[in-house]
Amino acid sequence: MQTMYRLSAVVLILTLAACGAAVNEKEGLTQKKDALEKLKKEQAAIASKIDSLEAQIARLDTTAAKAEKTKLVAVSTLTAGSFTHYIDLKGKIDAVNIAMVTPRGMGGQVKAIFVKQGDNVKKGQLLLKLDDVTVRQQIEQVKVQQSLAQTIYERRKNLWSQNIGTEVELLQAKNNVDNLQKQIDLLKDQLDMANVYAEMSGVADQVNIRVGETFTPASASQLGIRIVNTADLKAVADVPENYLGKVGVGSNVVITLPELGNDTIRTKVNVSGKLIDVNSRTFYIEAKIPAGRNLRPNQLAIVRIQDYTTNNAITIPVSTLQSDENGKFVLVAVKENNKLIAKKRTVTVGELYGDKLEVKSGLQAGDVLIAEGFQGLYDGQLITTEIK
Repeated sequence: MQTMYRLSAVVLILTLAACGAAVNEKEGLTQKKDALEKLKKEQAAIASKIDSLEAQIARLDTTAAKAEKTKLVAVSTLTAGSFTHYIDLKGKIDAVNIAMVTPRGMGGQVKAIFVKQGDNVKKGQLLLKLDDVTVRQQIEQVKVQQSLAQTIYERRKNLWSQNIGTEVELLQAKNNVDNLQKQIDLLKDQLDMANVYAEMSGVADQVNIRVGETFTPASASQLGIRIVNTADLKAVADVPENYLGKVGVGSNVVITLPELGNDTIRTKVNVSGKLIDVNSRTFYIEAKIPAGRNLRPNQLAIVRIQDYTTNNAITIPVSTLQSDENGKFVLVAVKENNKLIAKKRTVTVGELYGDKLEVKSGLQAGDVLIAEGFQGLYDGQLITTEIK
């Protein structure tokens, strides 16, 4: 039993020793990390001071400047020119005139269809034939009645010529003939309503009704024929409402058609929506497509709307713009004492389109912009444009 107690005590002592060692080791690791972080900060501060002193010495000591290694850069001389900003939007081609074919009367059962989907149709062309059997039967019945009324009228007229009968009877007989003729005329108009004609020329891009189905004005949008005039097209797009004051009727538009080898069309906005969509916060615009283009409704289009342009702008690649605690700047190449050095220029920027950034102030035509190799350059550093 004593032996067991002794073993337990030994195990307990070893466990406590191991825990203490682990704690001490963990504390030592933390101290080492803190010390390393402190040394890194001191190293960064010393390196910064060294860079600053080297730059000052290079400017003041010409001997040191000669020994300084120059950095290879690529430069570009700035010129003033036109700069245009566009709003790039996804849009589509649409038809100005789209018509859903509807019957002129109450409609009826379809007996014949004379057009297929994709067919070209002309205004006035017969498209559908509705059931007209009942109307034809009514016309035949009224014609029989009219024939009888005409016979009675002729007899009354003969009797009246012999001073037999009354004038009232003659007039009534004549009136009966006229009324029946009016009924026939109305029935013929109704009979013609069984013929459904195209109200405009175009393409029957949708024919979704079959013989035997009922064709009525109420069902025409679901079951019927749609005609699209592909000769009169427009580009449509939705514009974010924050451009409300910049885009309107008359704005220049460049339409790019990706499916046609990026073919472009230049036109103007001719319709600008007056309402903002509550869900998308956009308003729609339309731009008429010039005639003669082989386009199709619903074709994808990239719609670029011009919202800003200037004829005398200084532009730079957006990649050359840098920032520090004092604001935005670029580096330019300047000759001093027959040496090419990098100079920092604080700039005020304007609009950005593509990779071109408009510079409002800080640069002028003739300045030499450091376009490549500017990373890591400091103000006053020697540079070269020649590979040695």
